[in-house]
Amino acid sequence: MDRAGGSKRKVLAVASGGGHWEQMMLLRPMLERFDVCFATTNPGLAEREGLDNVHILRDTNRDRPLDALRCAATALRIAFTLRPDVVITTGAMPGLLCLIAGKLAGARTIWVESVANAEQPSLSGAVARRFVSLWLTQWEHLARPGSGEYVGALL
Repeated sequence: MDRAGGSKRKVLAVASGGGHWEQMMLLRPMLERFDVCFATTNPGLAEREGLDNVHILRDTNRDRPLDALRCAATALRIAFTLRPDVVITTGAMPGLLCLIAGKLAGARTIWVESVANAEQPSLSGAVARRFVSLWLTQWEHLARPGSGEYVGALL
């Protein structure tokens, strides 16, 4: 939990709006043990939750490549400015881009697959599964030895 010297570990917690954000907010009590900063695609969510330390990302998906590039540039700026120890996301693509940026900045990375993906991982989740430090699913049958763990559901 603490770094050498006693300072708290820095965590960047990233979630798109909707269910991704709701699931991240369920993790909030655990995350507040750390020096946590949030990033989301919807500025109103931060205000609703009373959060001050929030970065806004451009919402994007695979069908909007220019928005993806803009989001990736923002993710890189955030990761290299904050230098988090850990980046955690509940998805979607903006979260994946922050994981990649965090990995490049030397952070450990955690993907929490959305509970909505009961049959198979999302496309972003499948990509993240290949390189993240820890990949978690909320469905036991989607766990795989060495590349996906089930530790329970958030909902």
